[in-house]
Amino acid sequence: MPAFSRRAFLGTLAAALPAATLVRQAHAAAVDELSASPLTLRALGEAVLPAELGAAGVRASVEAFQRWIAGYRENAELVHGYGTSALERSGPTPATRWAAQLDALEASARRAHRRSFPALAVEQRRALVQADLDALKADRIPALGRAPHVAIALLAHFYSSAGATDLCYESVILRQNCRPLSASSRKPLPLARTRRA
Repeated sequence: MPAFSRRAFLGTLAAALPAATLVRQAHAAAVDELSASPLTLRALGEAVLPAELGAAGVRASVEAFQRWIAGYRENAELVHGYGTSALERSGPTPATRWAAQLDALEASARRAHRRSFPALAVEQRRALVQADLDALKADRIPALGRAPHVAIALLAHFYSSAGATDLCYESVILRQNCRPLSASSRKPLPLARTRRA
């Protein structure tokens, strides 16, 4: 039996490892890009998130979305749905696809208006996003990690939050927060309607 040289062993090992290593490196690069240049993502948030959030609320929602992206782990076990014992796992990182879509929005803005995406009026940004979504034939908000476009992912992240539930019902419900039993019969307080800049 021929001896397996160190060079051959390393070559075989290199051929076996790159897929997982490349995925991790691509995810890290995309997360870095989204964190280092958040202006396009924030401008997207201003275009697609509810105006009732105000500038501070949009900024907070975009930052929470960035934290979710940074914490994404491929092949992580997901919580199974109510009434089923079937376990699912997270898929490949969507960050690389979403970062490319932000770059494409920037390129479309420069092509159509000769200005950067963040420099456009909100209505112009919405029109560019709508064109992307029409091309994808996206008609619903799927689970966050499966969102086909970064705009849909941003919406999915926001609408799964406690803040979105409070905004929807205009009440301080604090979904997914524990309340004492003594408070369970009390009607939630109305949501303050002050918009913060």
